[in-house]
Amino acid sequence: MKTTILITIASLCFLLIMCSSFLQKKQLKDHILFYSSFDGKTAADLALGDSNIYTAKNYKEADNAKKGLHDPNIVLAIDKGFVGDVIHFKEAKTAAVFYKAYKNVGYTTTSWSGTISFWLRLDPNKDLAPHYCDPICITDSKWSDAGLWVDFTDHNPRRFRLGAMGDIAVWDPTNDSDETDWEKRTVTVNPSPFQSKTWTHVAIVFSEVNTKTKSTFKLFLNGQFIGVIKNINDPFTWEPENGKIMLGLGYIGFMDELAIFDKALDHNEVKSVFELKNGLKALFK
Repeated sequence: MKTTILITIASLCFLLIMCSSFLQKKQLKDHILFYSSFDGKTAADLALGDSNIYTAKNYKEADNAKKGLHDPNIVLAIDKGFVGDVIHFKEAKTAAVFYKAYKNVGYTTTSWSGTISFWLRLDPNKDLAPHYCDPICITDSKWSDAGLWVDFTDHNPRRFRLGAMGDIAVWDPTNDSDETDWEKRTVTVNPSPFQSKTWTHVAIVFSEVNTKTKSTFKLFLNGQFIGVIKNINDPFTWEPENGKIMLGLGYIGFMDELAIFDKALDHNEVKSVFELKNGLKALFK
């Protein structure tokens, strides 16, 4: 009798765990605005806005960008991704490559929250050219003016940073920013944990931007909380249709599984994304 009861309880626990896992995956899927697996194509698998990737000579000439990849230094590397294929930035001197952010990042002037998720593979101390580089920067202008980004510094060893720079007219009106201004708006990982033969998951979680009082920007690596930017509350003022998801600014390495959610994922949700062995495509099965 006791054995039967124990088996029944164990079965119920298993079912509850399975149901909880299923519901969490469904909830995550329902919050994806944009997802590019880079499997066999550069166009996004899912996009609320334009799904195409664009290439321009530089960002000053972005209005003349062409659909698709048009730079021999940026390619799809077959079967070299975290899952399947991957985008590979082979040289630092590349063209401007981006997706359009309009509708794909959920930007709003009132209360903007979301999560940016992707995987990187590189040895920053061996692979990168000797200057700063940004694997990703999302803005309608430039990194220092309403820009959300991560970069590798030019220190030895390299440091990895999350940066959240609001309107430059607010945070640096006289163009004399000092170290204190930067420290308030960055999270720094020193030294960076990235390696050439292993993938590192990066999640940028931002919450209630443009509310003037409550905005936060969190960095997670491999499902673990690293740090937070808070108590700055700089506005992020965009021309929404000019927003861009800029990729590989001076970056040399691999990037895979780029996704943007319309909510600030909590720690458990970030960990769930990190633990998806077959990538975010697993959410669509």
